Amino acid sequence: MKLPEQAVMLRIFIGESDRHQNRPLYEQIVLKARELNLAGATVTRGILGFGAHSRLHSAKIMALSMDLPIVVEIVDTEENIEKLMPFIDETVTEGLVTLEKMRVIKYRHS
Repeated sequence: MKLPEQAVMLRIFIGESDRHQNRPLYEQIVLKARELNLAGATVTRGILGFGAHSRLHSAKIMALSMDLPIVVEIVDTEENIEKLMPFIDETVTEGLVTLEKMRVIKYRHS
């Protein structure tokens, strides 16, 4: 697969405990992106954060949270990302979803 220089990044901020069909939501998003043949996805777990409820989520031992922040990032063409948006609209009931234009410098595999 080849990515053009002009692409977009879909960034989804959710909680680790968010679920869809009894599986972690972040996992379901990545699987759906793969099913749609998107260029790739990365999931990152945060160590500290808060969202719309202003509730602090922390990885500190004394305040161990079972709901750490999760960020899912997916880069592809705007057209391909739009194919994923109905699934995101349906499954992300809490959190933040952003879309930003970006310039792809390199996307290669062996």
